[in-house]
This record gives sequence, C-alpha cells and structure tokens, in this order.
Amino acid sequence: MTTSLLQTPSGPVVLRRPGGGDKSLRAWDAADERLLEVAGQWLETKGKARILVVDDQFGALSLGLRRFGPSLVADSATLVTSLDLNAPGEIEPRDQVHSWLSPPEGPFDLVVLRIPRQSDYLAWLLRWVNGVLADDGCLLAGGMIKHLPDRSVDLFAEAVITEQVLPARKKARVVVCRKGQPTLGDGTGQWRGYRLHESLELLGLPAVFARERLDIGTRLLLPWIEEAVATLPSGAAVLDLACGNGVLGVSVLARRPDLSVTFTDVSSQAILSARRNVISAVPDAQARFCHEDGVPAHLGSFDLILLNPPFHEGGVVGDHVALRLFRGAARHLSTQGRMLMVGNRHLGYHRSLKTIFSSVRQLDADPKFVVFEAGRS
Repeated sequence: MTTSLLQTPSGPVVLRRPGGGDKSLRAWDAADERLLEVAGQWLETKGKARILVVDDQFGALSLGLRRFGPSLVADSATLVTSLDLNAPGEIEPRDQVHSWLSPPEGPFDLVVLRIPRQSDYLAWLLRWVNGVLADDGCLLAGGMIKHLPDRSVDLFAEAVITEQVLPARKKARVVVCRKGQPTLGDGTGQWRGYRLHESLELLGLPAVFARERLDIGTRLLLPWIEEAVATLPSGAAVLDLACGNGVLGVSVLARRPDLSVTFTDVSSQAILSARRNVISAVPDAQARFCHEDGVPAHLGSFDLILLNPPFHEGGVVGDHVALRLFRGAARHLSTQGRMLMVGNRHLGYHRSLKTIFSSVRQLDADPKFVVFEAGRS
C-alpha cells in the first residue's frame, strides 16, 4: 500500500489507497490536486461557504477541504473505506458520507465534482447539481483528460453554464461552471434497461454497469445459476455479490421466491436499481440490500454466492478487485456452500481461485469468458 503526501488548503494530507492492486498507485491524482487548488482560491475570495464534494475517489478532496466542513456524497462505498483508513477517529464516514440512497439537500455555494468516466452518469450528475447549487453558486468539475467521457463538452453545454475551462495541468482538466436550468425533475428518463425475457424487465440508473443490455459474461453464467438453485432447500441463503442491476439475484427469486437473496454492491445506484427490480419482479421476496465495498461481516454465511466481478477501479484495470471479492466470498460460504462466478478469460482467475478455495471447477467457457464453481470443500 503506497502512502503519499498531498498539499491541500487544509494543510498536508497523508493518503493511503485501500485494497490491493499495483502497490505504486497513489490515492490521489493531478485532478484532485488541481481541484483543491482552484477550490482554495475560490474560498479565499468568498469566505464562509456551504461546500459539497461529489464522488471523491479515495478521500483527497474530502480531507483536503475538511477545515471548511464540506458535505460529502459519493456513489461508491470505497470513499467510506478510504476515510476509515486515512482519517480514523477524525471523520465518521458512515455517518457523514451520503450516497444516492440518501443524498444531501442544498443549496450549496460551492460544489467540487470529480468527473465520472460514464457519459450518462455525468449528464445525470450535472442535472442533479443544478437542483442543489445556489443561484449564485459555483461548480468546479475536474478529471484526468484521458478519462473524460465522450461528448463531455456537449454534456456540460446542455446542462450548465461554463464560465471557464482552465488550462490543462499534468494532464488534468478543471471546468468552472454556474448553475444551469435542466434538473432531474420527477426522475423520468433516468432509468434504462432491457428485458431478460417477456416477463422480466431489468432497469438501471446511469452509474450501473451494463444497464441497457445483458452483459455477455452474465449470459454465460445464468444457465448454471438456474441449475444450482433448483437443488437448494427452501429458505437457503443466496448472495448476489457486486450485483449491479441485480440481474443474477432477481433471476434466482423469479425462479425460487422461497429463497433468501442478499444484494451487495459498491455503487449506491446499483443498490437502488437492484431494489427497484426486485420490487417490480418479485414484490414479496425475502431480499436484503447492502451498499458496501465487499461483503460486510454482519451478513453471516451463504449457501450460494453469485459473482461477475468488475475488472477495473477508477481507471485501473486488473484482478485486484476480484481477488478482494473472492476472499470475502470464501469467508462467507457455508461449509457445503459454493460460489458461481464468471470472469474474463485473459485474467486467469483459475490460478487465484485455487489459492483461496479448496475446490475449483471450470463449468463453461467461450472465447472471452470462463465460468467457475468454487467451494470450501
């Protein structure tokens, strides 16, 4: 785990990046650095202000502006993990970090926003910001140029008033904006999705993976899930880990409403989407929903865990997220329980699975994906 020092308006901040992956990766980048610099300059001229930080990644913005008492909202539960790691006892992240499950209320004088990689999510965020930004407020939006979404210039033009595009520095870009007219309104148009079959529709919010089409890895996994749940006793516990729109768990409940399914995801928009899909498809289901970075300890054990792990985090591609989820799954499998997962063939998950689980069996494969069954015995 790399420790790095970031100079901020609140003084030097030592940051560590949680989780595994490349040990050389810092918990902040040039976009965080530039946003903090511009926010500090704005605050020097404005004095006291109500500040909101949106989608901070690993705590750089939250801790860099902490002496100004910012409100925090993030889709990813990783921010909670990062603040637990970097500010123990100083910030109570589970109380102070909002998510889209319960967002903060405006108005805010200054909004500091990390620009997401997804175009749809950026369009959603800018309209949400319009609903909480004070009439004379300022939006500072920044990100690394290589990670800016397609049509980002058009998306800003459609939603907010761009006052200034600051010169790029260290391949980072910051945009200074004023409040625009478009807002999220009544929510119409936020949801998009697809039909798994005639009687089952899956919808998702903009930050959710593969919300408009069935992921091809998931398509390969679904028949094996159908086979596995057929033999489970009534009341058996199933976990849809990194659930996204909940397609795996909803498919289980649609076939076996007598089972108990828990949905967990690092994205709060994924949890909102999974909850909506369960209520729509199986309103009387036994279901729990957890916005967590991994598998929380209090959930207990499961007879079946389903997983299609993400292979990137904040622009970093690799198997470090999957490995963390594998370890969490292994701790929460019942003695005879098993995990069914699908992963990208090129990441070679069979090797890492064998270091964590007692038994690993390949069930299926195509040119891009492999399906595995893993268990403790």
